[in-house]
Amino acid sequence: MSLEGVASVRVMPEVRRGLWGAAWHGYARNPVRVVAAAAALLIVAASAFAPLLAPTRYDFATIEESLQQPSSRHWLGTDAIGRDVLSRLLYGGRTSLEVALAVVALAMLAGVPLGIAAGFAGGWIDYLVVRLIEVSTALPALLLAMLLISILGSGVGNVILALAVVAWIEPCRLMRAQALALRNRDFVEAAWALGASAGHLVWRHILPNTLGPLIVVITLTIPRMIFAEASLSFLGLGINDPLPSLGKMVSESVSYMQVYPVLGIAPTLMIALMVLTLTLVGDGLRDAMDPARGQRVGGLR
Repeated sequence: MSLEGVASVRVMPEVRRGLWGAAWHGYARNPVRVVAAAAALLIVAASAFAPLLAPTRYDFATIEESLQQPSSRHWLGTDAIGRDVLSRLLYGGRTSLEVALAVVALAMLAGVPLGIAAGFAGGWIDYLVVRLIEVSTALPALLLAMLLISILGSGVGNVILALAVVAWIEPCRLMRAQALALRNRDFVEAAWALGASAGHLVWRHILPNTLGPLIVVITLTIPRMIFAEASLSFLGLGINDPLPSLGKMVSESVSYMQVYPVLGIAPTLMIALMVLTLTLVGDGLRDAMDPARGQRVGGLR
């Protein structure tokens, strides 16, 4: 076989694979991130199906069984008022995921249009959006969320709103940069010359070419919001009783850690595993969708 034939055999699979296939191939080459993805999927599934998997409801309490050690009846023991720790752990993970996904959805609804408008339209719109990003970035995110919750009050809805106020910055900055890079590309200028409207250009040419980076930002924002919600709940500014929260479970266990350490260790490990696995998935997607970056990081290792 000639050298050209060998080259064609090696190149054709890469061509057939496509953008998403190549990204998956690049992601799957790292076994650590594959394990992280499997672990993240398992944690998310267990939290999502908490009503089916939990031994009891999260608010079911039996005072006579309070502060029990792990046993066959209560795998992770019970808390100070007799609630099953495993059940509250699963429901707490579900609460964290619901809050994080809602925050990311609101952040995308606000940040993506603002970023595209700033990058594509330019002018005074870009100036105002950039100034707003600079002001928002100058404020510590967690402190701003705490201030908003202290004004609005605690609760699921207010936590989601407070975190969304600080989470829109990253998608907005990303979409502005993507729109600035794409608006002068040949295919956009060609569509503009053929009479395409601004809405058509954004919907058919700008947005489809930003999906890869946007998915990476979403994947990396979710664990950040899980940790932020847990931090707020630990400080008593997040989820209200009886709805469980991992951060609140850690806070409630402080008085019993020396005698019943599982009360604090279990939710802490849950938070750590959720944040770690989802962050590794996000990092893996970022490297897979940017082969040049992946090669640079691999070279440094």
